[in-house]
Amino acid sequence: MYTNEGGTIVERYPDRYIAVMPIAIETMPMCHYYPRETFLQASGIGCTFSCGGCISETVALHAEAVSGALKHIPPDALIRRAREEGCRGIAFCLNDPTAMHRTFLAVARAARDAGLLVGCATNGYYTEEALHDLAPAIDFVNIGLKGASDARYRACGAVSAEPAFRAVKTLHEAGVHVEVSCIYARGYDDEIRAVAARIADISPDIPLLVMRFIPFGDESPEREPTIAESERICDDLRRTLRYVYLFNSPGTGYLDTVCPSCGERVVGREFFGPMGARTIAVPPDARCSCGFSLPVLGSIGKTPYAEPGMMGGYRFTRALEMVHAVLVCLGVESDADLARIWTGVIKDDYIRDLHGKIQTIDGYIGLVRELGERSGRPEAAEALAAYIGDRVAAVSSAVEGYPRPRVYYSMGTPLFALNADRFEMDLVEAAGGDPVNRRIVRAGKPGVNITPEEFAAFNPEYIFISGFLSAPASDYLTACRRMGLSADAIEHGRVYTLPPGWDFGNPRWVLGLSAIAGTLHPACAAFDLAAEEDRFYRTFYGAEASIRTGNRSFYRP
Repeated sequence: MYTNEGGTIVERYPDRYIAVMPIAIETMPMCHYYPRETFLQASGIGCTFSCGGCISETVALHAEAVSGALKHIPPDALIRRAREEGCRGIAFCLNDPTAMHRTFLAVARAARDAGLLVGCATNGYYTEEALHDLAPAIDFVNIGLKGASDARYRACGAVSAEPAFRAVKTLHEAGVHVEVSCIYARGYDDEIRAVAARIADISPDIPLLVMRFIPFGDESPEREPTIAESERICDDLRRTLRYVYLFNSPGTGYLDTVCPSCGERVVGREFFGPMGARTIAVPPDARCSCGFSLPVLGSIGKTPYAEPGMMGGYRFTRALEMVHAVLVCLGVESDADLARIWTGVIKDDYIRDLHGKIQTIDGYIGLVRELGERSGRPEAAEALAAYIGDRVAAVSSAVEGYPRPRVYYSMGTPLFALNADRFEMDLVEAAGGDPVNRRIVRAGKPGVNITPEEFAAFNPEYIFISGFLSAPASDYLTACRRMGLSADAIEHGRVYTLPPGWDFGNPRWVLGLSAIAGTLHPACAAFDLAAEEDRFYRTFYGAEASIRTGNRSFYRP
């Protein structure tokens, strides 16, 4: 990301951004800083680390592939955009600002001069000299730690953990508002406990945002801990730090802030997409009813900013990966072709409208054809569209005229319901079910927390758990019993988890359609799923279905 020009180190892409958009600060994410306020997200490309399973892989590790989509925006124009959008400040995130250090410093100083707040999400791998320049220029930071040991940092291509912890200490002591994120993968309990201990030595009030590991890229699905396992480790960490939050876990109560004095819930949050949260309840002064004042800095917005579609935070990278998933099925293999298509998709602002295209079966088929034109593979797109259309027709014909059982679709935990207009509801209807989620009038990303009373009123006969951020059916049923939830589906054990990509984000949802239909209507829709899966893999991946790995990347077979 840097080069040598005449003996001077310079950025390769100064003042250039892949995405600039307003976000709620919790999308960055930050939990204790200006809750519900709007900031302008500024994202470049590149990173100084190379971490397995990186959610920002597209823009961080494939910088060359997307560099053609960069837009030149000088500091004054970025500040003008923040003001026009009604933002409190500017937040650099998605890629790491260490890969564009001088650009970030220039923006930070100009923003400060203009009366705007400025901060970033970073791995914190700074030299002492760089920290000396950074500390007086920023107001807030989320430092993403990789663990507490040198071994964890060597796995990311770095040397040791010390520079990152030095950054936490230096910036905290300089008066910068610091929050810390750390990935929690299965088998790394001692690692994250050591992180909490080292943070507590600096200040037990620094919030720790635990990121449940989601296996993207080449990462093994065995490394993904369940939500229940992640909640148990958070219980341990809360004995060391006062404020510990669990992300990537839809429906968890561990996103809430609990008063350290009396144990009452003071701030309520819900899952709001990968690595993000949304504040749904907070006292105007961030003070508990017992009188304890939470260490929350800044004003509190009345309502959170509603980010449109796939825009904002790490949802942007998921949108690019959904495009990639279709392109793989169309035979796009070369990095050069992928780079060209990605560049066009980003430059044309195609991502902004993508969300609407992927919410219905007909819309998705239209998306396949559009990407066929963009990739120069209209025949391959037509073959995929025809395959999907034939399977949808076969399923719809098989279930026609049969009673439609009540189906509830959730993600992760029982009380996190997918939105009424999500693609999964179209799948359920095509498979001969009645999606009770259609009766939920409010919406989040990708859903909302519901009450036990709402769940009871739905009384679903079947429950499906999203294949994207999932949970074992056994954990799900245990959670239902713990919460005192009852329904026909629970009584009869009709709770099902679909494989990743079988219900959203990948053309393999056509397999999930058959699986749902066969579950709801075994007498008339008993499809041979193994044969259907093998046919799909041979036709669109050129390989047998046995290559399936089951991680959470949309684009991987």
